[in-house]
Amino acid sequence: MSQPDASPTYSAQVRRLAELTARVQAQRAEAQDWYDQQCAAAQRAVSEATDQVRRAEAEVAAAREELERVDAEAAHLWQQLRDRLGGRGLGGPPGPALDATGDPLHLVQGVRELLGRVGQPGELPSSANPLLVLCGLFGAVLAYALGLGARQLGVSYGGDLAVGLPVLALVVTLLGPLIGLVPAKRLADRRHAVFGPRPMAVVVVAGLAGTALLLALGR
Repeated sequence: MSQPDASPTYSAQVRRLAELTARVQAQRAEAQDWYDQQCAAAQRAVSEATDQVRRAEAEVAAAREELERVDAEAAHLWQQLRDRLGGRGLGGPPGPALDATGDPLHLVQGVRELLGRVGQPGELPSSANPLLVLCGLFGAVLAYALGLGARQLGVSYGGDLAVGLPVLALVVTLLGPLIGLVPAKRLADRRHAVFGPRPMAVVVVAGLAGTALLLALGR
């Protein structure tokens, strides 16, 4: 006797089992792809977060170094200000302003340039001209007195000195305007001012006038 054919129900069950197996495999493959994507995304996120942390740490280190430089420079500038003002009414350096904006190093450079301009001595003011004139006249009188003394010595000793000393006396007398520059320079130094061309001209002109007047009176 021959075997009976498989029932339609059995064949349908086999086909359904194959379909379910294929569906499970597809879903498993899809789940594996999703898992791989999530792992890759997590790794990228971790890598980006690590890079951000490293950049943040580098920025913090740079900001700390800049803060130390600014604090040191501010303390140095504050000490310079105290030295120039004699420390009157000044305590310690002020703290950072809460509403301050801009590059601190640029601001510090501006303060340094401002202190540099303030610390540079200026030329003697015009109010010092009378004293400069007196310095010029003092040099003229002193040189004339030395020259007069030299001429008298020449007359007293006679001989070659009677010829040479009057010439020396004339040279010394003519140097009177330049002699006045010495006390005028000390005056400028005492006032922490620059002894420039204008004050020098005042001294020399006054000395020349004083020398000319003394020579005229001495004839």
